[in-house]
Amino acid sequence: MVPEGFSRVAAVDCGTNSIRLLVADVAPATGELLELDRRMTIVRLGQDVDRTGRLAPEALERTFAACREYAEVIRELGATRVRFVATSASRDAENRDDFARGVRDILGVEPEVISGEQEAEFSFTGATTELKGRADLARPYLVVDIGGGSTEFVVGEEHVGTARSVDIGCVRMTERHLLRDGKVSDPPTEEEIAAMRADIEAALDLAEETVPLREARTLVGLAGSVTTVSAIAQELPEYDSARIHHSRVSRERVREITEWLLRSTHAERAAIPSMHPGRVDVIGAGALVLLAIMERIGADEVVVSEHDILDGIAFSAADAPAPGK
Repeated sequence: MVPEGFSRVAAVDCGTNSIRLLVADVAPATGELLELDRRMTIVRLGQDVDRTGRLAPEALERTFAACREYAEVIRELGATRVRFVATSASRDAENRDDFARGVRDILGVEPEVISGEQEAEFSFTGATTELKGRADLARPYLVVDIGGGSTEFVVGEEHVGTARSVDIGCVRMTERHLLRDGKVSDPPTEEEIAAMRADIEAALDLAEETVPLREARTLVGLAGSVTTVSAIAQELPEYDSARIHHSRVSRERVREITEWLLRSTHAERAAIPSMHPGRVDVIGAGALVLLAIMERIGADEVVVSEHDILDGIAFSAADAPAPGK
C-alpha cells in the first residue's frame, strides 16, 4: 500500500564499477523517502573502457544479468515509475547503443546517459535533502561522489551552486596506474602511487577552475570508496549501512587507512570483513582520491552518506509525469 502523497518509484544507477537499485515510496513535496529495497551488484561495466573505448562483451553480460534480477524486484514491489541513469563508462563507449538496447529489452525503459553535471545534481539532491536543518553541519556543502570512472564535485546550500565532473574514479585510476601485465600491482610501487597522486592533483586543479572547493564548510562523501573507508575506520565486523550513514571520519584516519590500503596485498584487503569482493583491487585508488580532496580543501573530517545519486534519481522519478499522462 503506497502512503497518500507518495509515489512508488524505482531508480537504477549504472556506473563504471557497480549497478544499483532503489525501490522506494517518495514524497517530493516533503522530501520524504521510504526505502523498500536497495541493492548493489559489482559488474565492472567500465572494464578496459579507458584503454579500448568500448564496453567489453563480458562486462555487458554481467550488467544485463543484474538488470534481469532488478526487473524482477521492480515487478514484485509494483513500482509504477522507473528511471535508469547511466554514467561515466557508457558516456565514453563507442558501442553504447548495444548497452541501451539490452537495457530496453530487459527493463522496458530507455537508459539515460547523463552528463557529469546532471550526475552531480542528482548526487547533491540525494545526499543533502535530509541534512537540511542540521545545525551541526555548516553550509555550503561540498558533495563529492567518488565513482568508478569519474568523481563529481558539487558546492551548494539548498540547491546546487556549481558542479564539475572529472575523470578520476577508483577503477579508472587503478587501470591507468596500477596494472602490470594485466594484473593489479600487489602492492603498488612508490612510483605508481606517485603517478596516480599526480593525476588526481591535476584533476583537482581542473575541478577548481569552476567549483570553489575551498569555500565549503562541510564535506559530504558518497559512494563505495567512501563508505568502505568509513566501515574500515569503525572496524565493523560486517558492512552495516545504518552505522556508516552520517558517520564522520577524520582526515588523519583517512590518511592512515589510505596508506595501509596502498601498502597491503590483495589477500590482506580481501580479509577486511566489511570489504565487498568487487572493491578489493580498487579501494586503494578510491581512498587516495578522498584523501587528496580532504588535503586540498583542508577538511578536518568527511561526513559519509549512504544516500546519493540513487536517492536523487528516485526524487526525480517521483516528480516526473505518471506513465500515460
